[in-house]
Amino acid sequence: MTKRKLPVAPARKRDAETERLAEMPLRATIDANELTAAIRDGLMAFCCSAGLLVVREMMEAELTEKVGPKGRHDPGREAERNGTAPGSVVLGGRKVPVRRPRAVKREGGEIALDSYGVFSTADLLSELATERMLAGVATRRHGLVSEPIGEDLEADAFGDSRSSVSRRFVQATRAKVDELLHRDLSGLEVAALMVDGIVFHDCCVVVALVITTDGTKVPVGLWDGDTENTVVVRDLLADLVARGLRFEQGILCVLDGGKALSAGVKRVFGKHAVVQRCVLHKRRNLDDYLPKDLAKVTDRKIAKAFNDEDAARGLRVARGIATSLEADHPSAAGSLREGLEEMFTLRRLGVPDLLCRSLSSTNCIESMISVSQDLSRRVKHWRDTTMVRRWVGAGMLEAERSFRRVKGCKDVDILVKAVRAEVAKRVAADEAEELDRAVA
Repeated sequence: MTKRKLPVAPARKRDAETERLAEMPLRATIDANELTAAIRDGLMAFCCSAGLLVVREMMEAELTEKVGPKGRHDPGREAERNGTAPGSVVLGGRKVPVRRPRAVKREGGEIALDSYGVFSTADLLSELATERMLAGVATRRHGLVSEPIGEDLEADAFGDSRSSVSRRFVQATRAKVDELLHRDLSGLEVAALMVDGIVFHDCCVVVALVITTDGTKVPVGLWDGDTENTVVVRDLLADLVARGLRFEQGILCVLDGGKALSAGVKRVFGKHAVVQRCVLHKRRNLDDYLPKDLAKVTDRKIAKAFNDEDAARGLRVARGIATSLEADHPSAAGSLREGLEEMFTLRRLGVPDLLCRSLSSTNCIESMISVSQDLSRRVKHWRDTTMVRRWVGAGMLEAERSFRRVKGCKDVDILVKAVRAEVAKRVAADEAEELDRAVA
């Protein structure tokens, strides 16, 4: 007697009924004559046909275990066999009709077969539909990329039509977004938070990414609105706090040049937020104000200033560049001066160079956003905001699968200590000021 282990996807938790089936004694007897046609169709078709026979054997073995051997008199039997009923199992990326054995209890009610429940679940089809959709396979072509299961089985197979695939994809991505929006953040040791926006079909979605104290990147939320405004950002951050995001000791917030993002962060986190503005956004914005030749020269100078390990010296150089542009390009000078001190926050805190370069820009979250954009490039008709949220959320979770820890992750503890020290000084200064006012 042999034991057959059921294959279980690594990303899926094994439930109790699957574990029980894995320990079920089974000796599958396969008649080679039944598989002759499948052998002619190829190895995959042969394996699917053999697998279907094994499924039938497992259902029969489980039924025997629950109600006793077939054809034997047993006065103490609590249930009796009652023929078969139509059903289906998932095989080769589609549903294949089967006849499942039935048994009914003497007091009433049918006995459920764990084996049938495992093999008939549509969860696998939903995961497969999602993987193929995110890989760029159109709904009408899913049947063409399915594994061959043999002519006889394919004639009766179903579940890979365009509408079925679309329906499963919607259900799966809705579940993924719901999971993303309800993640418990209380267990995360957060070192930094990045917030940025993405626009699809006139709908702006603001997304958030945190970097933990070990350098791991974790997407944590999204919020939709008509524009990237302060209210949307504030509501997103308030939701993160309600789900357990801790910031009382201080949190580094890496933002682009958007005033709404900065205002929303300060509204929710107050003096506990240490803001680092994206140096790449500043450089790109400055290029838009200057002639091409001057823009190249200026960009090299400003990049060198931003990368200067001496924050005070880098800030002086940047201000000098703004002064040099004042006469002929006053708008460029004003753009450079706006929020300039926040470009040097990490340098001023003494964060090591590699980690400083990694967190001085919003590249981490922009990379995540680009995955959402790439995955949805084939979408032609955006129906509503819910559809936008599903695609963006699915892209965020897809990007998470390939995330690597941030460069310079070994120095994140230095960043955390520096941010906490900065916030502690602010709190102490505010308390001293309040005390002075009280005494006065």
